[in-house]
Amino acid sequence: MKELTERQKQILDFIRHKQDFDKLTPTLREIASHFRFSSPNAALAHVQALRVKGFLKNSPGRARSLQLVNLRQGGRPLAPQIVSVPIYGAIPAGRPMDAEQEEEGCVLIDVDTLGIKPTTRTFGLKVHGDSMIGKSIIDGDIVIIEHGVQPRSGDVVAALIDGQVTLKTFVLQQGKPYLRAENPRYPKLIPQEELQIQGVMVALVRRRK
Repeated sequence: MKELTERQKQILDFIRHKQDFDKLTPTLREIASHFRFSSPNAALAHVQALRVKGFLKNSPGRARSLQLVNLRQGGRPLAPQIVSVPIYGAIPAGRPMDAEQEEEGCVLIDVDTLGIKPTTRTFGLKVHGDSMIGKSIIDGDIVIIEHGVQPRSGDVVAALIDGQVTLKTFVLQQGKPYLRAENPRYPKLIPQEELQIQGVMVALVRRRK
């Protein structure tokens, strides 16, 4: 089986993502638009290469007819399932700061290696600070967050506490929640007015420097 280029892996993942979440296979024009190709012909060249390499096939007589081929050898997928997760800015793992979230590109993750199933509510945040080093989360890491998950005591969460965002461990003590740092230099954070959990950490990505 021939190896895929990085771009071919990205296109294969884009097709898989659209089929999983939109229940539709993207057109060549949609692929070209997503990857900012100059024309659909560039997308066609990559799709044809994926067909030749055996990762895609066509269903005759159907619109949006590309189908993923489930290639397996010894019970293991031949190609990793690489998923693109949007990065919504940075989060302080230190003192809480005013909330600002803007999309800053994306991070590609291997869902088989990390053992997660990203959804449309999954996003990444860049970590700034050292308050979570006890959980092996360091400055420059990207935490993968799932929005809408009910946190359990001990979960690492992205939280909005009294109008400011932070990354901390969620703790319930005698029915009352607070946020705990994993570095003795930082105090625990007890909400004075509000505590909103924006998401629970489900994975950690450390980029090579």
